[in-house]
Amino acid sequence: MTMEKIIKAAVERGASDLHIKAGDVFRARVNGKLVPITKQRLTPEQTKAIALKLVSSDEDRARLAQLRDYDCSWGMPGVGRFRVNILRQRSSYMIVMRVIPFAVPSLADLHLPDLLGGIVEEDRGIVLVAGVSGSGKTSTIAALVHHVNVTQHRHIVTVENPIEYLHRDLNCSVTQREVGVDTETFAVGLQAALRQDPDVIVIGEMLDAETVDTAIKAAETGHLVITAVPAPDVVSAVDRVLATIPREEREVGRMRFAQALRCVLAQQLVPRKQDEGRTVATELLVATPEVRAAIRAGEGPAKLRQLMGAGGPTGMHTFEQSLNALVVNGLVSLETAAALVPGGEAALKAAAKPAKR
Repeated sequence: MTMEKIIKAAVERGASDLHIKAGDVFRARVNGKLVPITKQRLTPEQTKAIALKLVSSDEDRARLAQLRDYDCSWGMPGVGRFRVNILRQRSSYMIVMRVIPFAVPSLADLHLPDLLGGIVEEDRGIVLVAGVSGSGKTSTIAALVHHVNVTQHRHIVTVENPIEYLHRDLNCSVTQREVGVDTETFAVGLQAALRQDPDVIVIGEMLDAETVDTAIKAAETGHLVITAVPAPDVVSAVDRVLATIPREEREVGRMRFAQALRCVLAQQLVPRKQDEGRTVATELLVATPEVRAAIRAGEGPAKLRQLMGAGGPTGMHTFEQSLNALVVNGLVSLETAAALVPGGEAALKAAAKPAKR
C-alpha cells in the first residue's frame, strides 16, 4: 500500500495525527489514542523517502541530511492538508503529521460559545486561545478568522508556522504569511503586519516579550489581535503572558495588557460516551471591568476563577462548569469528567451552582 493510500485510510478513520518512524509501523491518533494502522515495519530508507516527498522546498530537500527539526505543510488532493514535523531520532527519520481538513470549521461546528462571534467582531483588543498541544487551538483560531471573514469587511493578516488552514477571500481580504518562508520570525512578521493596513492580525503563538509587547501595541492602536498561548487553562495563560514582560516593566505591562485584553478561551478535548469521538470543554474569561481591575492589581488565580465561576450575562465559565454541562447533556460520562478536574465529582456538583460574587 502506498503512503498516499495509508494516509487517506487514516484520515477516513478520523485520525488527528499520523506517526511515521523507521523500525515501526504507521500509527495514527484516533479519538486521542495512538493505534497501529499497518502491519509492516518501515525501514530507514523508506522513512527517508517519505520525508523527501513531504519537504516543501528543493533547497531543504537537498540538505535533508543536515536537518534536525523541520516544520512544513503538505497537501493531498481530495484528502486534506497536513502540518508536518520531521525529526531525527536514533540517526534515522521520524515524521509526525497533523491532519488539517480542507474545510475551515465554523464556531458552531466546534461547539464553541456563541458569544465569541460578537467578541471578534469588535474593532480592537486581544483574543487569547489557550490549550495544551492537540487541544484544537488551531481549529478554533481558524473558526474565529472564518467568522470575521464571513461577517465583516476587513483586512486579515496571519503570521503562522506553518500555514495550516487556507482561508479564501470572502467578505474580507486575507493575507497569510509563513514564518521561515514569507517572514523571518513571529516578531518580525508581526512588526511588518502593522505596516500592511491590517484590521485583524492573527499570530500563531505569543511566547516572547517582543511579540507580547507588539501585540499589545497593535491592540492599543486599533487592531484586533487573535493568538494562541500553550497553557492548560485561563489563569495559566494570563500568567504566561505576564511572565514574558520584563520585571522592571511588569506593573505598567499588567495595566496595558488588562486594557487590551478582550477574552481568554481555554479548551481541552474530552472523550465522549461509548467511544464516539471527542468533544470540547471550555473555560472562558471575558475582560469585564472587574476582570481588568483584578489583572491590573495582580490579584491571584483565585480571584479570576471566582469571576469566571460567577458567570452571568457575560457567558464566563470554568472548566468544571463546562464539564458539568456536558455530563448533564449526556455527552460525557460522569467518571470521565470527574477524572479531569481537581476535586473530582464533588467539584463538578459544586460547579453546577453559580459562584457568589
